[in-house]
Amino acid sequence: MSRIEFIIATAIVLFIAFCMGWFANWLVHRFTRVAQSDVDQLERMSQELHEAEETRDQAITYLQQREAELTNQLNQTEAELSAAMEGLRDARHEAEELRTYLQSTQQPT
Repeated sequence: MSRIEFIIATAIVLFIAFCMGWFANWLVHRFTRVAQSDVDQLERMSQELHEAEETRDQAITYLQQREAELTNQLNQTEAELSAAMEGLRDARHEAEELRTYLQSTQQPT
């Protein structure tokens, strides 16, 4: 094999190796490439997730406000009930005193 034949053979082998490397690179990028529709779908899903989190935060805030209102209303109702029960207790005590007084005045002496 002469020197020219060796150079040509080496050039052909290197060219074939380059072509195989380029083809392998093309295949890898072809199979690992993300489609634009997948990227769009991920962006849409992330936007929906963000909106859902905002809605959840608003619902939590509303529920906390509503719970505070109901707790306040319950405390007021319990205070009113306590006052009413105390008034009723006083009224019963006064009625009992009046019964006792009436019974003592109506007894024949």
